[in-house]
Amino acid sequence: RKVIMADDKDVLRDVWFGRIPACFTLSPEETTEREAEPYYLLLPRVSYLTLVTDKVKKHFLRVMKTEDVEEMWFEYEGTPLKWHYPIGVLFDLHASNTALPWNVTVHFKNFPERDLLHCSSNSVIEAHFMSCIKEADALKHKSQVINDMQKKDHKQLWMGLQNDKFDQFWAMNRKLMEYPTEEGGFRYIPFRIYQTTSDRPFIQKLFRPVSPEGHTLTLGDLLKELFPAAICAEDEPKRFQVMIHGIEPLLETPIQWLSEHLSHPDNFLHISIIPAPSD
Repeated sequence: RKVIMADDKDVLRDVWFGRIPACFTLSPEETTEREAEPYYLLLPRVSYLTLVTDKVKKHFLRVMKTEDVEEMWFEYEGTPLKWHYPIGVLFDLHASNTALPWNVTVHFKNFPERDLLHCSSNSVIEAHFMSCIKEADALKHKSQVINDMQKKDHKQLWMGLQNDKFDQFWAMNRKLMEYPTEEGGFRYIPFRIYQTTSDRPFIQKLFRPVSPEGHTLTLGDLLKELFPAAICAEDEPKRFQVMIHGIEPLLETPIQWLSEHLSHPDNFLHISIIPAPSD
């Protein structure tokens, strides 16, 4: 089986510790007893909004009456932010070419039922996270790895994310990243392609990391099949940016390498396709 190389470990660390400076402001529609100051926070790209915003909630509750408080939700420039997407995906999709800090608006009423899932407690986040990991392992190993783990191993993955413990998480997650060397990669690559210009939440299809002829397939190969508009000819202007964790990987990058190193803790490669900024 393949061993993770030292420099690759640095990539894993950089991904895990990626942060987005954010400024949370209370919506002017909320009723407060006195003016609410904005709240600044460094958001972990790999986590979920509802998991890391307890301090934001406490901060704003100080200026509000209990009867004016319902479920907290977030919005950016009129778009409700889906808490079940990783924070980095939300930022790349909606705000990647804007100035920092990311200005997020906080609401405590008029929950947008049509746009957002309810999140009453951390156990809802944990259930979503674990179901993603299980789905990813079904694609990668026919669920063999996740099913061989014990309940406490599953808990270790979740606690690693919840408590921002890189080593605790990766001690278990590396098992989910292994594959027999002779196969050259996972059975299928767990990925989702997001775009703001579509009503579809995301594109997800079966895609193998190696062609039937044994060639290593790349990010470019994946896009050619699923989002050809993102690939432009030499002489034409770039129409889209393809972002993973806030960077634009080279299209020649093997999709298997990306899956092992740039997947989120949920074991999916989250790819955001956004219109290229017109300079």
